[in-house]
Amino acid sequence: MRDEFEKLAASGKIKPHHVEPLVALTEQRFCVHKSWGFGRISEVDLVFARFTIDFQGKAGHAMDLSFAADSLKAIAADHILARKLSDIESLRRLAAQNHLDLVKLVLNSYGGKATPDQVMQALVPDVIRDDWKKWWEAAKREMKKDGHFTLSSKKTDPITYTAGESTLGSRILADFKAAKGLKIRVGVVTEALKSFDDVDGKVDLATEIIASLNADITSHQRTQPAIALEAIFVRDELALAAKLSPAEGELSATALWQQDTIRVASLLEDITAAKQRKALLSFKASTPVWSEALLGILNNVSTKLAGEIGYTLIAHDRGNYFKADLNRLISQHSASSDLLLWLAKERSDSYADILNAEVFRAMLTAIERDQFMEKRSNKLRDYILSDQELIVDLIGSSDLEVIKDLTRSLQLSPVFDDMDKRSLLGRIVKAYPAIQSLISGEQTRHDNSIQVSWTSLERRKNEYTTLVQKAIPANREEIAIARDYGDLRENHEYKAAKEQQRVLMRRKAELEIDLARAKGSDFANVKTDSVGLGTKVNVTDTANNLPEVYSILGAWDGDPDKNLISYLTPMGQALLNRKAGEVVPFEIGGTTRNLRIDSITVA
Repeated sequence: MRDEFEKLAASGKIKPHHVEPLVALTEQRFCVHKSWGFGRISEVDLVFARFTIDFQGKAGHAMDLSFAADSLKAIAADHILARKLSDIESLRRLAAQNHLDLVKLVLNSYGGKATPDQVMQALVPDVIRDDWKKWWEAAKREMKKDGHFTLSSKKTDPITYTAGESTLGSRILADFKAAKGLKIRVGVVTEALKSFDDVDGKVDLATEIIASLNADITSHQRTQPAIALEAIFVRDELALAAKLSPAEGELSATALWQQDTIRVASLLEDITAAKQRKALLSFKASTPVWSEALLGILNNVSTKLAGEIGYTLIAHDRGNYFKADLNRLISQHSASSDLLLWLAKERSDSYADILNAEVFRAMLTAIERDQFMEKRSNKLRDYILSDQELIVDLIGSSDLEVIKDLTRSLQLSPVFDDMDKRSLLGRIVKAYPAIQSLISGEQTRHDNSIQVSWTSLERRKNEYTTLVQKAIPANREEIAIARDYGDLRENHEYKAAKEQQRVLMRRKAELEIDLARAKGSDFANVKTDSVGLGTKVNVTDTANNLPEVYSILGAWDGDPDKNLISYLTPMGQALLNRKAGEVVPFEIGGTTRNLRIDSITVA
C-alpha cells in the first residue's frame, strides 16, 4: 500500500508525512483513537481517500485518510486490545490457566511496562469476569516467584518484564537498598514478607536486611520514634519468618517505650493507623501502669486512636475503668470532640449504659469549646447533622422533661445555624410529637387539656407509678443480666430487653403527656338542656327507627359494650352541645348515620 499512499501524496490528496502512519495502520488494521477508543479498519478506499473503521459502539465510521493519519495510532494484532476483539475466548482460557503469560501480553502491549491499574483496565470485565482481586493476588504471587517481573510496593509504579531472570531474594534486596528513608524501607520489607516463604536463602537475606534496619532504628529512635517502632515491628516479623534470634544489642520495642524523651500520645498519633493497635499492645507489654497512662491521654487524641485505646482497654479487662472515665468526662462536659465523635460512630450496645441525653449535651459543649479554641475541624458537628438517628438514639430512654430541657439547650446553642437547628429539632419532634408545642410556642396559645373522670385519672396514675417503680427498673435489671451473656450482636435476650425498654419509655412519655393535660371531674351539677359531659342521651337511628341510649363521659371513660362514649370520639363530638329534637349526622367506619336526640338526662 505504500506506493498507493505515495501517489496520493504526490497528487496532493494527503501530506507526505501521512504516508508512514497510513502504511502502519493499513498493515496492522487495528487502531486506537483518544476519544472513540479501540477500532478495526474494515475498508481502505483509495478513490475517496478514506478508511471505514469499526469502533466499539460506532461501527462503519468513515474517516478521511489525512485525519486518520493524524488522530489514530496503529496497534499490532497481538496487542491485548486487538486480541480482545479477535479472540476473546483464548484470552479467557489463558486467564484461567496461565496468569503470567496473560500479564506478559498486557505488558508487551504497553511497551514492556504497565501499572496495576492499566492491567486491570485491560482485562476487566471482558477477560476477567469474576473476582479480579483474587485473580490479581494469585498473579502477583506467581510474578514474584518467576524472576522476570519487577513489582513495586507502590501501586502507581509500573510492573516491568525483563528477559533476564533474577531471584526473588535478590529483587527484594535490590528494592530494599534502593528505598530512600526508613519509612519506605519498612514498606518494602512489609511487602516482601507476603512472599518470604518463596525466598531461597532466607537467613542470609534477612540477616543483611535486619542489620541495616537496626542501624536505621538506632538513628531514628529519638528523632522519629514512631517510624523506629514500625521498623522494630517489621524487623521482628522478618526475624521470625527467617527463624533468627534477636541480634546482640538491637533496640527492642520495650527499650524504645522506656526512653525518657518518649511522648506516648505523639508517638501513637504519628504511627501508621494500621499499626496503632500493635503499638498499643507493645506499650502495654512495656509499661506496668499502661492502662492509667492510656486513660491519661484518652481525651487528647484523635478519633481513630481513641477507638483503638478503648478497644485495647476493653480487650484486656480494663473496660470498667474505661467506661468510668468516659462517664466522668461526659458528666463534667469535658470530653473532647474527637472522643465524642468516636462514641457517636461506635454507638454499639456495649456502651448502652453510657449513651444518653447527657452525651448530646457534652457534644454541644465540646463543639462550642472548639469554636473558642478556633479549631478548624467541625467533624463532630457535621456527623451530628449527617447521622439521622443519632439524637433519637441518645435521648431514647430519657424522661420527657429531660428531652424538653435538651430541646431548649439545642434551641439556644450557637453551634448550629437556623436551618441545621430546625433539622435537628425536627428529628426530635418526629420521635416525640409532644415537643412540638415547646418549639412552636403553641402551648401558650391553646388550651390542650382534656376532661377525665377521677376514677380514670386514678387508673392512669397507678399505671404510671407501676411503670416507673416496677416495670422500668425490672427492665434495667434484665438488660444488665442479658449484657453479661456474651457477644451483644448475637445476644437475643439483650436485644429483646432493649426493645422492651423502648416500648416502656415510649409508654412512660405518653402517660406523662396525658397526665399533664388531664383535668379530673365527677361531672356533678350537669345541665340537661343540651348534651354535655355526664349526660345520658336517648336517640333514635332515623334509618331503622331503633332507639339507642348513650352516656357521654370523660376522655378515658369509653366502654362501647356498655354504651359509655368518650366525648372525644366522633360520636361524642357530634352529639356534644346538641339539644333534644335535633337530628345529628356523623360518620363512622365510612358510613354516615343520623341520630335524632329524643331526650337528655343525667348519666
